[in-house]
Amino acid sequence: MTSDMVIDRDQLRRKYREERDKRLKVEHRADYVRLEGELSDRYDQDPWVSESAARDPVVREVEAIVAGGGFAGLLAGASMRKAGFAADDICVIERGGDFGGTWYWNRYPGISCDTESYVYLPLLEETGYIPTEKYAKGAEIFEHCQRIGRHFGLYDQALFETRVVAVRWDEDQSRWIARTDRGDEIRGRYLWMCGGATNSPKLPGVPGITDFAGHSFHSMRWDYDYTGGRADGRLTKLKDKRVGLIGTGASAIQCVPPLGEWSRHFTVFQRTPSSVNVRANRPTDPEWAKQLQPGWQIRRMENFLSIVTGIPQDEDLVDDAWTWNFRNVMRVYEQDKRRKPTKDVQELADFERMNQIRDRVDDIVTDKETAEGLKAWYGLLCKRPTFHDEYLQTFNRPNVSLVHTNGRGIERITERGIVANGREYELDCIVYATGFDSSSGMLKTMGVNPEGVEGIALTDRFAQGFSTLHGLHVSQFPNMFIIGGPQSTLATTFTYGLHVQAEQCARIMAHCRDEGITRMEVKPQAEQDWQTVISDSLTDHNQYFQDCTPGYYNREGETAPIWNFFFGGGPIAYRDAVETWFDERLAQDIQFG
Repeated sequence: MTSDMVIDRDQLRRKYREERDKRLKVEHRADYVRLEGELSDRYDQDPWVSESAARDPVVREVEAIVAGGGFAGLLAGASMRKAGFAADDICVIERGGDFGGTWYWNRYPGISCDTESYVYLPLLEETGYIPTEKYAKGAEIFEHCQRIGRHFGLYDQALFETRVVAVRWDEDQSRWIARTDRGDEIRGRYLWMCGGATNSPKLPGVPGITDFAGHSFHSMRWDYDYTGGRADGRLTKLKDKRVGLIGTGASAIQCVPPLGEWSRHFTVFQRTPSSVNVRANRPTDPEWAKQLQPGWQIRRMENFLSIVTGIPQDEDLVDDAWTWNFRNVMRVYEQDKRRKPTKDVQELADFERMNQIRDRVDDIVTDKETAEGLKAWYGLLCKRPTFHDEYLQTFNRPNVSLVHTNGRGIERITERGIVANGREYELDCIVYATGFDSSSGMLKTMGVNPEGVEGIALTDRFAQGFSTLHGLHVSQFPNMFIIGGPQSTLATTFTYGLHVQAEQCARIMAHCRDEGITRMEVKPQAEQDWQTVISDSLTDHNQYFQDCTPGYYNREGETAPIWNFFFGGGPIAYRDAVETWFDERLAQDIQFG
């Protein structure tokens, strides 16, 4: 399908607008509930620690405090270790019972990475590990997080099952002082803010959340005591249960097949379907692994990221549905060079690819009404694309039902179940696959608000004007690094951006160590200069995302897309920018003391 004779653009535009508009009219479309108080006690407890280990409060002085033990915190620690800092000088403070972040908390059945594991899992060469599959499963990824922690000695000083509740800058001592919910006081020359936005569950903002008399839990806090089994399936305790799942995003796509396989009856409640393409997972070829040469992972990462950001490559090393989505734009252009405007080519390629994904639904799902409900009527990048080889097939099971709410979402929770489309569905168990609280920001999800020079809170500093240098440094907050925040870079393989940022910050720390510098703070003018770079780098995708159905990427259809808050040149250009800055502008943009 490569011509306007096959693809009716006007018809598809109308269909997309209809699907968007019906969702925009829903009064409470973007309402979610943060887990506080009773809801936190019920849905946000750590299911992986049976009993918190008692310990005395710790008083310690280190070189670096790392708040967060997911991939951002692990990469921070690893980068410092590679830069020559001792393991004893790095204290990682993590709410969970181990390293892992997202992969510690999320252990639902069927979980795996949705980008290739050889480019997603960081530090493979450094740790000497090759994933067993093209898309590694969650347990293997969690084990790799632990491997990184062991390899770089990060367990030595780590404080698990611990939250940072307050952290302030001591100007006289040029130290950050962190206090925790377990009475610890950790003093460090540097503070790394590495809390992710994917560790706090959220619930739908509908009435009756606490009314349900059956069992319920969030997919991020899976209850295997109730379902039986483990992440590889065999949910044997559900054989006599009527289970309902709310949500059809990336988490739901993966846990739907095992729930459909083991439940007596399984009902999926859907607001908007995801686009679901082929995953084609397969074991790692040992002969391929034997032939890998030093530097292979960064080359593979950057080859993948180049393709998905529109930079042609002589070879597609990953060659999966992700890269095909973006190579397709160039293929359409090459087939008909009359289509000169870039947006014209992108629209045609987008329509073509989404038609193929919708055709796949018809090819797999036997019930026509169910198939229609599972078709995604929006642009390819309106929501995170998903990939699975069993999700659509699950809806052919006689014990599986789809309740398509046509964009309205569920209406309420009752004592007996869920009300949707004016009907009550009686259930024994509700699984909330409603995602994580990414909109509240790092500080809210971490529960800490650093206080910088003269006691200014970071939230107050940002309220005066959100400005950073590279997304890493904030004026009035000396010796502090933020990893994974706005004004840095977004990458399909998120860990690449974290790697680049962590390496940059460790490089700056090493420079300060070697030069005998105890205090460094970015100048406001450098932040303004970076804001100009960000503005100049942005491609105008506003109309594309305004045409999308409401969702996370376009902030529920109400504000600018999230891309506008990040460097727009792509992750590889971001890496070049920060490395060039270090070589050419470090002394100009940083006040050393």
